Amino acid sequence: MESSGTTRRQATRQRLYEAAVTLIAEQGFSATTVDEIAERAGVAKGTVYYNFKSKTELFEELLRHGVGLLTASLRAAAEESKERGGTRVEALDAMIRAGLAFIDRYPAFTQLYVAELWRTNRAWQSTLLVVRQEAVAVVEDVLREAVRSGELSEEIDIPLTAAALVGMVLVAALDWQAFQPERSIDEVHSALSLLLHGRVSGH
Repeated sequence: MESSGTTRRQATRQRLYEAAVTLIAEQGFSATTVDEIAERAGVAKGTVYYNFKSKTELFEELLRHGVGLLTASLRAAAEESKERGGTRVEALDAMIRAGLAFIDRYPAFTQLYVAELWRTNRAWQSTLLVVRQEAVAVVEDVLREAVRSGELSEEIDIPLTAAALVGMVLVAALDWQAFQPERSIDEVHSALSLLLHGRVSGH
């Protein structure tokens, strides 16, 4: 059982993550100050430093937290599909939808993650690579099972295919939000689903 102190601290951290992610997505990491993060979260500046040693540590934890949520939702989607007796390709399809739903729910985090992925001189680059690998590994596991069960060809390059699927969802979702916001999640999912079935499973 968690103490009320722990729960309160988690709630404070959640508020700080939300404040930081929206501010950094709006104006960039360098331009965002700890004062602004505290003000946006409705807490004292000292509270930020009580929870995180620095703005960089807050950002690293934010990346871990966000990608952790994404990884958990991908894993849950694959598990639910398996429990329903679905194929591995159906599990991948469920993961695509879960990825779209996550991005729809946390658009600022996704924009931030994608922007940071291409900046190589950051202090948190190693954290970013670790958390990216966690998310991609969930997809790799399902691909590996699909090859083992004969659903997918043994010729597929699992690490590259997993990265391509994650990349497809990320880019398509950001495009959806920026340029085609009138589309429903069902439309976006069905377009990516056709791509998955047509290009990956060869039907």
